[in-house]
Amino acid sequence: MNNEILWLIRLGLDQKLFTRDQALTVIRMLGQDAALMDFAQKLIDESIVSDVDKLEAVAGDAMARAALGPPEGNPLEESAASTPPVPVAAKAKPAAAGAPQFPFDKVGSLDDKDLAQAVRQLLIDAGKYGASDLHLSAGSKPFMRKHRVLTAITEHTLTDQESLRLNTVLLAEHQKKLFLERRDYDLALALDADNRYRVNLMFHKWGPSGSYRMVPSSMPKLDELGLRNLDAIRKLLTYHNGLILITGPVGAGKTTTLAAMVAELNEQRTDHIITVEDPIEVVQLPKGCNVTQREVGPHTRSFFTALKGALREDPDVIVIGELRDLETIEMAISASETGHLVIGTMHTSDAATTLNRLLDVFPPAQQTQIRASVAESLRGVVCQRLLPAVGGGLICACEIMVSNTAIQALIRDGKTSGLRNTMETGVKEGMCIMENVVLEMYQQKKITKETALANVSTKNVRVKIDPPPAPPPPAAAKK
Repeated sequence: MNNEILWLIRLGLDQKLFTRDQALTVIRMLGQDAALMDFAQKLIDESIVSDVDKLEAVAGDAMARAALGPPEGNPLEESAASTPPVPVAAKAKPAAAGAPQFPFDKVGSLDDKDLAQAVRQLLIDAGKYGASDLHLSAGSKPFMRKHRVLTAITEHTLTDQESLRLNTVLLAEHQKKLFLERRDYDLALALDADNRYRVNLMFHKWGPSGSYRMVPSSMPKLDELGLRNLDAIRKLLTYHNGLILITGPVGAGKTTTLAAMVAELNEQRTDHIITVEDPIEVVQLPKGCNVTQREVGPHTRSFFTALKGALREDPDVIVIGELRDLETIEMAISASETGHLVIGTMHTSDAATTLNRLLDVFPPAQQTQIRASVAESLRGVVCQRLLPAVGGGLICACEIMVSNTAIQALIRDGKTSGLRNTMETGVKEGMCIMENVVLEMYQQKKITKETALANVSTKNVRVKIDPPPAPPPPAAAKK
C-alpha cells in the first residue's frame, strides 16, 4: 500500500471521516495498489464520506505527508491513533532555483503587519513560479505543488503556533473567529485583480493547516484546456434548457472547465447567467451576458437556497458549483425542465457512476418519475481527469456522453449498465469512453504505462497496455 493511502487513512481516522472497517472495505474493493484519488473517490461513491470538501483537504494533506515518508506504524491498527507526527525527513524534493523564499524560522518574531506582507508575497511568488497549490501545515515543512510534484520550500518544520499565525494573518477578524469556531473554513482570497486563491483552512491532529489553490488571473479558453471532441462540448452549450454535468475526481480540473464554459457563454450569448459557488474563484466580468456570481456563506445560506431564489431572478443559465444533496439536485432538474440551461459539477469518475449518483439520492417512490425527468432534461456528461504527461506537466483525459434516444431509453428504464455499449457506438456524435481515451494517449506516448494502467480497470484494455509475455516455443520433438 502506498504512502499516500496510508496517510489518507491516518488523517481520515483522526478527522472521523470514516472508520477502520470502512477503510478496509475500500481496500478490499480496490486492492493494495490503488491510487489515492481512486481511494478517495471510492469513499464518496460508496457513500462512506459525504463531506467532500473535507475529504479533498485531507487528501491534499496526505499527498504532502507522503512525500516526506510513510506514517509510523500501521494506521489500520488501534495503536496508530496515538502515533506522534513523523519526523520531517529529507525525502521531499529540494526547492529548485527561482522557488519562492520566506523566513519561516522568524515567524514568531515578525509583527502582524510584516507577517501579512510576507505571506502575501509568498503567495504571489508561488504563483509566478508556476505552483498550483501552497500548503502551510503544522507538523510538516511548508511545501508547494507544481505539475503534481511536491516540493519542500524550506527545511523548517512549522509548529502549531507558527501555522496558526501564517494561516490567519490575512483573515479579517470575523473570518478568524469563524475559523476558530468551526475548525474548518473555505474562502476566496483576493490580494489584487491578478492574484486570487481558493483557500481551505482546517485543524488536524497536529494543529492548523492551510491549503491555497492558485486561481489563474486569465481563464484559459475551452480550446486551450486539451479537452477531447470540442465540437460535441460546444454543441451542449448551444442549448437553452436542459442539464449539463461536469464531473471527475478530486483535483480533476472541473472548476477550470466550468469557468471556461461560462466565459464562452458570456462571449457568445446575450443572457443572464447566475453562478452559485463555494467560494467564488474566477471572477467573470460581464461581456455579452449579465453575470451574477453568488458565494455560499457571504451571499446565500446554501446551494439549495441560492438555486431556489435564482428561479425568481430571471436567469437564462444557472451554474451550480456542486450538486451534493437531494434538494439541490431536485431543484436543478426542475430548473432544467422549465426553460433554463443548468450546468453543475459532481465528484464522480464516469458517466454511469454520475447517473447512478444523480438518481440514487431520490427515495424509491420517486425513482420512476425522476428517471423520466432526467432522461428528458439531461443534455450531456463530461467526465475528466488530469494525468501526468510524459516529459512533465499534466494532460486532460475526458469521457463524453451526449444524450440521444438510446441514452434516454436506458436512463428511463434504469439500465445504466448499458451506457458503455451505447457510448461506444456513439462516436459520430462525439461520445468517447475514458478507458479508450487513456489507451489512445498511451499509444501516442503521451502518458506512461504506469499512468495508463492506474486509470483503466477493464481487463481487455489492460491487456492492450500491458500484454502478457508470449509463451516459450514448444521443445523440439526428439528424433
